[in-house]
Amino acid sequence: MGIVDAARRNNVTVIGRGDGPTVLLAHGFGCDQNLWRLVAPVLAERFRVVLFDHVGAGKSDVSAWSAERYATLDAYAQDILDLCAELDLRDVVLVGHSVSAMIAVLAANREPERFAKLVLLTPSPCYVDEGDYRGGFSRADIDELLGSLDSNYLGWSATMAPVIMGNPDRPELGGELADSFCRTDPAIARVFAQVTFLSDNRADLPKVTVPTLVIQTAQDAIAPPEVGQFVHDQIAGSELVTLDATGHCPQLSAPEATAAAVVAFADAP
Repeated sequence: MGIVDAARRNNVTVIGRGDGPTVLLAHGFGCDQNLWRLVAPVLAERFRVVLFDHVGAGKSDVSAWSAERYATLDAYAQDILDLCAELDLRDVVLVGHSVSAMIAVLAANREPERFAKLVLLTPSPCYVDEGDYRGGFSRADIDELLGSLDSNYLGWSATMAPVIMGNPDRPELGGELADSFCRTDPAIARVFAQVTFLSDNRADLPKVTVPTLVIQTAQDAIAPPEVGQFVHDQIAGSELVTLDATGHCPQLSAPEATAAAVVAFADAP
């Protein structure tokens, strides 16, 4: 698929000020651009905001997806670069949530001149514990997670979404995430889950030259605080903000604080 098809392929939406800096929002696994709906309008008051769906998610062109092409995160990073080229986006503030934080790192390392800043929202470069590194899961945990996803995707979605979202006192948030998971083709979700949970991008972090903000929450079952600290330590000159929030999706559970952190960093000279 050619570069000229990028905006249609990824179901691009542009809102906000045409003359402002550009903020590009990249969603995580099992989600689509709708997950930014509480944050995007706040950002749009100051910036031009570009939203999109990863291929295989939301209203993207599913015919562009193949298990071979999207077997690594590199293809998703290239899609972002294709979008930036087609829309002639420059000095972009790229905000990546969850696995898209590492997709953002890959994109920025490939074309650093394209990006002014990176915001990594609840990132994890590696989910599996190894030696002194704590990713939060054993390899057996991940194998079990992928196995249950494979055997009963809808059941997995209903069980895992509340864990990922946290905030058990607000079950509607977990329900929304579960609904988002269930809108995703299980075959695509299985491949993306394997890529997400088995990728190891730790070696890519020290290569980042773009000013970077790491945002984590105080309690996150998917990316514990040690992971956010690791990402911060590995990216020279990065800033680390810990939101007074819980769960892996603060753009839904704490949208005001999330938007404020992004705005403050994007606006800083």
